[in-house]
Amino acid sequence: MLSLHSISKDYRTGAFGGATMTAVRDVSFDVGVGEVVSLIGESGSGKSTIGRMILRLASVTRGKVTFDGADISAYRGPALKEYYRDVQGVFQDPFSCYNPVFRADRVFAMIKEEYFPRVPREEWAEKIEAAVEAVRLNPGEVLGKYPHQLSGGQLQRLLIARALLLDIKLLVADEITSMLDASTRIDVLNLLADLKARGLGVLFITHDLSLGNYVSERTIVLRRGSIVEMGPTNLVFGNPLHPYTIKLLDSVPRLHEKWDVDAERPAEPAWAVEPLVEAEPGHFVAGYAA
Repeated sequence: MLSLHSISKDYRTGAFGGATMTAVRDVSFDVGVGEVVSLIGESGSGKSTIGRMILRLASVTRGKVTFDGADISAYRGPALKEYYRDVQGVFQDPFSCYNPVFRADRVFAMIKEEYFPRVPREEWAEKIEAAVEAVRLNPGEVLGKYPHQLSGGQLQRLLIARALLLDIKLLVADEITSMLDASTRIDVLNLLADLKARGLGVLFITHDLSLGNYVSERTIVLRRGSIVEMGPTNLVFGNPLHPYTIKLLDSVPRLHEKWDVDAERPAEPAWAVEPLVEAEPGHFVAGYAA
């Protein structure tokens, strides 16, 4: 479905744009139908930049992104509009996606104007109610409310409901749980699992390893814009082989242990751009040597 082919992203820096910073370097992976892929990395690793390139919010400097075999960089006008019928994004801060002077469900009206102008009002109302119920919300409790009257979790799920109205194939979920409390977070993750069962592909962008482990079949670990480890989630988490992945896993707090301030912390591993090597079937590690 979605394929990234050695994509890179450069930004001009300096007072006159004379220098170049590479935010994403030679990244390749796929997201299939009904598959959840976690893209994990610390802040500044380039994971959100990858999401923006998939959503055509940022251009690709080198390489290409294809969807159902077609290069999305060639899409313009109606073709790009049709692409957004299949691919949508939900972002970290749900409050920034709503105009506070309008009711929250205005996001549904905008979808109708662009994609379903001929659908009768009664039929559209039924579609909205079905989409809202699909994200585990009560239409009577959320429709007609202003953004400040709803919680972050409710607003986030309304954005997912908006995507469902388009019957999308791929959802780019960029840190969608980072501003939610623990109880609401698990509701959103379980919702993603339900959507996956219906055939929706999800790119789950996060810095939280435990969430990635919970929700995804495959995991990609990003370090300074490059993939350092990639494979089935059970292998990446159960048998981490790259020093950076090992460091990340060692840094995860454990509920059954107290923090020991005197304990030796994992050293920062040396970093260099290295080719991915298949360490075991489907498990790729940068610079791996058996």
